Amino acid sequence: MAKKKVLFLCTGNAARSQMAEAIARAFYGDVIDPVSAGSRPAGFVHPLAVRAMAELGVSMEGATSKGAEEFRNEPFDVVVTVCDSAARDCPTWPGAKRLEHWPIEDPSWGPDDPATRFGRFEEARDELRRRIDDLAASLRESPT
Repeated sequence: MAKKKVLFLCTGNAARSQMAEAIARAFYGDVIDPVSAGSRPAGFVHPLAVRAMAELGVSMEGATSKGAEEFRNEPFDVVVTVCDSAARDCPTWPGAKRLEHWPIEDPSWGPDDPATRFGRFEEARDELRRRIDDLAASLRESPT
């Protein structure tokens, strides 16, 4: 089976879409050829996203925040928006065979309490992992 090209989009490409790309690459690299981007790239990868992925043994070394326009003319099997803002910014995607929307809360927003802030990144990571598990299973079953 050929790998399926999947684009994960969020607004800043600093946390959720970066974690999604890293999860897909680390656990489903035999099925998914992932990239991530932001509709309004932040220009950095959030350190707490990097730390949350490290807990899973997944390195995000070399990850960079990229703009969605960089991928606008590429064909994708699936384009996944992981936040409502990116879904509004990119409601359609030329060349996408399938669009999905996963409304995952931005872990960088909320009380700036060190005791709870990192927990939001872990929750977002775990939700992304569950959804990517399902996505990979559906891609394995897909004939094209």
